Amino acid sequence: MFRQPIRFVRFVRPAARVYCRPEPSRIVRRAYGEHHFPGNRAEGLEHSQIFKISQAIQQDHDEIQDYYNRIVNSKDPDQQRRFQNAFVWELARHSIAKEIVVYPVLEQAVGDGKQRADRDRAEHQRIKEQLYEFQKLKPGDEKFLPTLEALFRNLKHHIEQEEGEDLVKLEDSLGLTQSKELCQKFEKMKWFTPTRSHPNAPNKPPFETVVGLMTAPIDKVKDLFTKFPDYEAIKPYGGKSP
Repeated sequence: MFRQPIRFVRFVRPAARVYCRPEPSRIVRRAYGEHHFPGNRAEGLEHSQIFKISQAIQQDHDEIQDYYNRIVNSKDPDQQRRFQNAFVWELARHSIAKEIVVYPVLEQAVGDGKQRADRDRAEHQRIKEQLYEFQKLKPGDEKFLPTLEALFRNLKHHIEQEEGEDLVKLEDSLGLTQSKELCQKFEKMKWFTPTRSHPNAPNKPPFETVVGLMTAPIDKVKDLFTKFPDYEAIKPYGGKSP
């Protein structure tokens, strides 16, 4: 009697089914906590690759308004202080970076750009003077909220005029590539600008650039000992009241 040959059956494990999460669409807005406050992750320039200069400036405006709303709606002095520091930090960098990078391009690219840039610098100067007074105050001071509210009234008027007129004309004069390149220069310049208001400093390059580069290191040392918002403990609301 012959033995049946042994058949070796090869079991092949079926391929594992892999569920890939769809890659999220790229969002044009920066995440709320993606800042380089001391102790937080430094923001990248990835958004600059898709942002036009008008979008980057409008994003900054939204964040500044967000900080303002959080200050005036908070009853917690510690939170008010933290967002006061964030407000000063962002507005100072934003203003100086525009004066150094954006306004010279506005002067050259737009027919009446020189007049517009001069007007914007004059408005910035008033805001810087008010910001200088505000940054010296503390929550609980009698002038704390009135000074901030007066500052923000002037700032809001400037924002409306800039977004509604200046940036529209600037974008019409620039191509998409030029606008994105200007956005990258604007974002990079904010890394090197002072983070506090210095109203007596020049407001035009090249002198503003030189003074800014000299002043910024001093401000950034102070930042190391300054309280900033803890973004892991709060929920963003994009410039609206909580």
